[in-house]
Amino acid sequence: MTLNLMSPAFAEGQTIPKKYTRFGENIFPPLKWTGTPDGTQSFALIVEDPDAVRGVFRHCAIVNIPADWTELSQAADTGPEHAIKFIRNDFGNARYDGPQPPAGTGVHHYHFKLAALNTRNISISDDVGAAQAWAEARKHRIAEADLVGTCQG
Repeated sequence: MTLNLMSPAFAEGQTIPKKYTRFGENIFPPLKWTGTPDGTQSFALIVEDPDAVRGVFRHCAIVNIPADWTELSQAADTGPEHAIKFIRNDFGNARYDGPQPPAGTGVHHYHFKLAALNTRNISISDDVGAAQAWAEARKHRIAEADLVGTCQG
């Protein structure tokens, strides 16, 4: 079975609704997944914009998502999901910050990447950023799924 990531808020390749962007309410979109591979002990998630003007920009990173979870709820970064750890994004915040592409830069593609990991806990200090946390998580990757949403400034 293949790890598959989806959102009830937007389909693959489609526009991310305004409320999940910094132009709207800036809340974390709901995500669901299927096909958890055998041996999965936890998950990690990153949200990246490879179309950013200065290179890849990371909007969110989460580690230590329990292996028995199959979804992250809307506004998960403000909810009671104490088992998970949000890592500092490129805005400098340990939470989700949605798309906000500058005007005139065209359509940006936001990659929501979920990795199934063979370790229960990624020990990351609070001063580590999303890129470094994702690199550490990927050392333990069993499988990875990618969901792409778009946004234009």
